[in-house]
Amino acid sequence: MGSCVGTVREGSANSQMSSEEGSTSVRGGGLSIGKNVPLRHEKLRWKSDMPLTEGQVRSKRDEFWDTAPAFEGRREIWDALKAAAGAIENQDYDMAQAIVDSANITLPNGSLTDCYDELGTRYQLPVYCLSFPLNVIQHSPDKDSGNDSGEGSVGGEEVTLKIRLSTTSKDVKLPVRTMDSIASAKKKLLVQENLGECRQRWYYGGKLLGDRLLVGECSITPGYVIQNIITELQIITPVDS
Repeated sequence: MGSCVGTVREGSANSQMSSEEGSTSVRGGGLSIGKNVPLRHEKLRWKSDMPLTEGQVRSKRDEFWDTAPAFEGRREIWDALKAAAGAIENQDYDMAQAIVDSANITLPNGSLTDCYDELGTRYQLPVYCLSFPLNVIQHSPDKDSGNDSGEGSVGGEEVTLKIRLSTTSKDVKLPVRTMDSIASAKKKLLVQENLGECRQRWYYGGKLLGDRLLVGECSITPGYVIQNIITELQIITPVDS
């Protein structure tokens, strides 16, 4: 899918650190973090190595948020950063700033791409979690690929996915359409295999398939297996006092 790299922009946060007014110096865990700059009210501008659809960008975001807490840092800080990133996507910078402040997160550059908690632990968000690339594809390729044979019409082409269930190690076949989202395909599998209340995480080629990604955007080779990691949901029954 290609790596996503932020581009340097005029008046970037790095070039303004030393002159930022109203910033404060913060220390965490005995480590000097530097100035705490208010969140900048500007959208990051960047280009991906290869054009991506909105669904593919959201899938990369899902993969990042699903794995980030497993590495260095505290889950509550990752959760706060995810909520702040969501607010930024909706251009609600005041809400994002409030979330950052409540979690005691320091922004040396005024951006979530580089930040610290009060213990001095560093957190870095990739640019694709904060904005779409300039060369984003605004539509799925299937939408414009219609022809006289009817392929690529509403709903897309019918395909069959081969999915391996982690609970039984059994491979099952699931008929879907290329315009179905992964979330929709999961629901179809839920009904077909009577899986009950559970959480599904689909992996193909070692990468997490985000719920908002379309089946046609996943470039799944026919016959190849999608790993479905199934986690049963615990249902808590309230106890009468």
